[in-house]
Amino acid sequence: MKNSLDLYKNIDKSTHLLFSENNKFKVFHFNNLSSNFDLLKYQLTDNCIQLYFSINHECKVAFNFEHCAINLIANNSSMVYFKDEQMKILFNIPPESELIVLLISLEYFHSLFSIDGTMLFNYNSLKGENPIIEPKEINSSIKLILNQLITKQTNESLRPIFIKGKVYELLSYYFSTPSENETESCPYIANEETISKIKHAKQLILKEMNNPPSLSELAKEVGLNIKKLKSEFKEVYGVPVFTFLLNYKMELAKNLLLEQQLNVNEVALQLGYSTSSHFIAAFKRKYGITPKQFSKS
Repeated sequence: MKNSLDLYKNIDKSTHLLFSENNKFKVFHFNNLSSNFDLLKYQLTDNCIQLYFSINHECKVAFNFEHCAINLIANNSSMVYFKDEQMKILFNIPPESELIVLLISLEYFHSLFSIDGTMLFNYNSLKGENPIIEPKEINSSIKLILNQLITKQTNESLRPIFIKGKVYELLSYYFSTPSENETESCPYIANEETISKIKHAKQLILKEMNNPPSLSELAKEVGLNIKKLKSEFKEVYGVPVFTFLLNYKMELAKNLLLEQQLNVNEVALQLGYSTSSHFIAAFKRKYGITPKQFSKS
């Protein structure tokens, strides 16, 4: 009889590993653009703090066995710590779900929260034998940082510096007290209502990606003026509205080509291109190779 864990595929690091700093931390980004559940596994070999951020929909993360799991609802996070160094992390990512994972070595975690020997964080709970599973709602400040972490466009050579900076910013907000973490204290961070409208705009253009609304139609639909929509969308997602849509379609194209169920013409049609030549040109501008070359590689 086949073991249920055999259904889980080892993580393709080139696809899901966003960043890795040796002996310090790793950042994974899972974005399931397919219509099937993604079942993935990762072998943990170091004692570490695990932070999970569910961007949309519910995701399931299990530890060694499927029944030893946590359910992450949309816009929620969880800090997890097990004393065991050797562990399989099992990811169950539903369609259209997005999950960001931060794995921090315990030693490095300690060094981040101590200055001149003074501890800035209560480590008592990390010294016991019992596992720690602490769920927490993702506030608007953290949502903004997460979106910037995965979508901000920077020079490729500067990308590592940008990601490291965002990780440190994320940790500072995550472990601050509620009174220290009020988004209203910073006038440059969009408030919860505005972020909700921007997320609605994103959902609308993805839902109608083959025939998206114009900027004026989109602004009217979500209740923002065009200038506010453009500036806040770029602040939250790092790129203009239709650049975001193009990037999404190109990522979806890569997934469809990897599945090898559709040919180039069929992928172009599914993504709303009137001719395959327009799709091929857009794909080559984005990735430097044609869809056919990508499929073969």
